[in-house]
Amino acid sequence: MENFEYKVVVYDTKGFWGGNVESNQLEKQLNLLGCEGWELVSCTSTNQSYGSSKSIVCIFKRKKNS
Repeated sequence: MENFEYKVVVYDTKGFWGGNVESNQLEKQLNLLGCEGWELVSCTSTNQSYGSSKSIVCIFKRKKNS
């Protein structure tokens, strides 16, 4: 049976109302984690109010070394 470890990373959005994401920085961080063997499993935004997002929560997994 395969064993996995998980990582939760929270990316804060910018701007007074939130919702502004620096996609280049996010992509760079995702690629760095991918090079370390992390696979993105889920990504969701946390709603602040009126549909704006305060942060993006990403969940990663990778096989655990036995």
